[in-house]
Parts: sequence; structure tokens; C-alpha cells
Amino acid sequence: MANIKGSLPRCVPMCLLQSVLTGKWKILILWYISTYQTQRFGELRRRLGDITQSTLTKQLRELESDGFIQRYIYQEIPPKVEYSLTELGKSFIPILETMKAWSETHLSIPAPPPADPNE
Repeated sequence: MANIKGSLPRCVPMCLLQSVLTGKWKILILWYISTYQTQRFGELRRRLGDITQSTLTKQLRELESDGFIQRYIYQEIPPKVEYSLTELGKSFIPILETMKAWSETHLSIPAPPPADPNE
């Protein structure tokens, strides 16, 4: 096989995007926050289903650090925290919508299990 002289150039914009969106849950987190405008921690955790509290916390902190979401802490007991999109996060909504449309067109969605007639 012929040797490739030099290395192939990297696509820096895509590498940067991948570094921001690395994580199993980040796209879904952004989707739910964009769909509902604001989300509380518990609401997000229930919507996402099989996610641990520590993983959700980590993913939210990373999205906040990257400038996609903002966190608002209410000064009350018990503490209440809401997450919403920043302007940067809002600029990502058309991409999320395109990804959803592509998925609906090209990926098969599993059918729900049949109802149990004994229930």
C-alpha cells in the first residue's frame, strides 16, 4: 500500500464542535431546553430517563462552561435552579431541528411493545 506523504489536514471547525458536544446526553439536553425554553434539573432528569444525577450535573456544567446554556439559581428553600439557552445555544436550534428531521427520515424508530391483553 502506498504511503501517504504528510498528514491529512484536520477539519478544525468540526473538531471544535465535537469537543463541545462530546457526551452521550448533550444533544438531548439542548433539545429539551430548546423545546421547553427553561428546564429544572429534576425535569431534565425525568425526561432523559436513564441518566445519573452526577452525569447530568457534569453535562450541564460543561454546556454552561461552553456558553450554550445559562443557569439561574432562585434564592429559596429548597433551592430551585433553572436552565435556559444562551444566544449561542439559541443559534444552535436550527441544527437540532435539522438533526431531528434527518433522524425521522433516515433512522427507524422502534415500535412500542404490543399491549398485554391480560392487563
